[in-house]
Amino acid sequence: MTNTAQQNDLANAIRSLSMDAVEKASSGHPGLPMGCADIATVLFTKVMKFDPADPHWADRDRFILSAGHGSMLLYSSLYLLGYQDMTIDQVKNFRQLGSKTAGHPEFGHATGIETTTGPLGQGLANSVGFAVAEAKLAAEFGSDLVDHHTWVLAGDGCLMEGISQEAISLAGHLKLNKLTVIWDNNSITIDGAVSNADSTDQIARFKAVGWNTIEIDGHDQDAIENALNQAKASTDKPTLIAAKTTIGFGAPKKAGTEKVHGAPLGAEELAGAKAALGIDYPPFEVPAGILEAWRAAGTRSRNIRGEWEARLAASDKKDEFSRRISGKLPADFASAMADYKKKLAEDKPKVASRKASQMALEIINKTVPETLAGSADLTHSNLTNTPETLPFQADNRTGRYMMYGIREHEMGAAMNGVALHGGLIPYGGTFMVFTDYARPAIRLSALMEQRVIYVMTHDSIGLGEDGPTHQPVEHLSALRAIPNLLVFRPADAMETAECWELALEAEKNPSILALSRQNLPAVRTEYSAENKSAKGAYTLVGPANADAVIFASGSEVAIAVEAQKELSEKGIKARVVSVPSMELFYKQPKAYQDEIMGKGVARVAIEAGISMSWDKILGRKGKFVGMSSFGASGPIDALYAHFGLTSKAVVEAVTSQL
Repeated sequence: MTNTAQQNDLANAIRSLSMDAVEKASSGHPGLPMGCADIATVLFTKVMKFDPADPHWADRDRFILSAGHGSMLLYSSLYLLGYQDMTIDQVKNFRQLGSKTAGHPEFGHATGIETTTGPLGQGLANSVGFAVAEAKLAAEFGSDLVDHHTWVLAGDGCLMEGISQEAISLAGHLKLNKLTVIWDNNSITIDGAVSNADSTDQIARFKAVGWNTIEIDGHDQDAIENALNQAKASTDKPTLIAAKTTIGFGAPKKAGTEKVHGAPLGAEELAGAKAALGIDYPPFEVPAGILEAWRAAGTRSRNIRGEWEARLAASDKKDEFSRRISGKLPADFASAMADYKKKLAEDKPKVASRKASQMALEIINKTVPETLAGSADLTHSNLTNTPETLPFQADNRTGRYMMYGIREHEMGAAMNGVALHGGLIPYGGTFMVFTDYARPAIRLSALMEQRVIYVMTHDSIGLGEDGPTHQPVEHLSALRAIPNLLVFRPADAMETAECWELALEAEKNPSILALSRQNLPAVRTEYSAENKSAKGAYTLVGPANADAVIFASGSEVAIAVEAQKELSEKGIKARVVSVPSMELFYKQPKAYQDEIMGKGVARVAIEAGISMSWDKILGRKGKFVGMSSFGASGPIDALYAHFGLTSKAVVEAVTSQL
């Protein structure tokens, strides 16, 4: 190592604050901040483009701490660089309730945190979306307005997670040259040596999927700077920098062992580490000269930002670029959707809701140029493509369609990265049953309040002959259990259009569009200026003072309507309530909810799934017509009859309560 005294002092400021914060909290992960302090020092003080005075600057470089357990590395750096909301008091309150310094970095808690990380591999997977968004927007708006890099710090755990392979293979295929992953190669996991569980040649692995690779000493700041600049100059590939580090660098007894991974050092080891590193200042105090040097580094890009702002002000693309970054939809979006819904009222199409989705997208993609479409290798089943969505590829950055391949998990994580980057609205499709493969990313979409739209087709046993492996049964209830996620299951083309409109307007919610494979009759045959689906549930047919209320979603709404007719013929007044979104219904005023629930004696719900998410609507006495077992293989009509998803079953459920 050839580090100067000042280089060591800058890195030791990160180590000192991180050790102190973990010790005060009596929990946390000091090993990574101590081991990666030299990397962070060089990256933040010499290489990255950002400005703490304008942390949301659209053309800043993005830093993603994929190994989120090492969060004090990021918090210490943000404080030292002068981010206003990362005060020394926040550092002192590490891992405490209400602080910005959560145990793992949480997007939205403090500026400078670009994404929520902690579930290993997610940050690395997000980074592909960040890099795609940069490349796409650069192709649209030019390098004068969009020209920045995405930097990721990942550990052995991130690289072991299966999603890492999905991510790096896609990034290599797309030649995302402005993406650099720095691997904290310390050979230690919680259980001990990496060799206990893994013997992967990571360098060969990354090379095999089209990455540049560089190997360095992760404590040699000159070598780190050279490698980072070399990666930044890459023109045709993403880059992996394998930085050999010592976890807990400086700790006299615990360095290089699992004992420093996820627990405070303890008073004796902490004192020994500070003595070994030459840190002779009190806890949570950084000497003025060192802090001034860090703060000066935080201002490095201020003039670059000023020059960028001047270019933006002079650009004829200023208004569109600013609108995109703000997240606001085009002014003519609402009128375009209104015209489309009027046409649906005239045509009354009988189509699968997956086809109805594509029909709506033909209007949306013409009107909303920032949509970035995609599918996990199911384009012709999900119908997520339109004439506007030419593929985004290594040789065509202007494309609007992501060919994610058979990578459902990465698709979700990459869409999170696209949304977090800003300027684009991602949507992507797969089969509903494969939300299981994407669920960790879906949950993070909801946790981070990102407008990510999941187009999940083949939403029930209506899938038919493919059989139970491909037929979702418990998935709707499982998805409805995720806080802040909007789950839409539209009944026909009109509701599908309304649900798409709501998903696009929801700036702080991800959405699931659960769509049928089979054709559905038009149950909404008149135009309404009001988006009825916006209330989550509404009366479709039947009198207000009904003796029975039948609730249904999606493909089962038509069955409910048929049951209502049969009940009417028996002299029983029944009302059908379509429930495209339970989440939106529960947000309505209590008076509206009571009105929809009604005072009828009988209450029945029908859905091709399990009853779990219907319990609140049905109460103790209501009855559910649905499924209590996995599906089967066979024609759609036969399956519906086999599982009792029929109007006859609904009528029987109603009459049994009267």
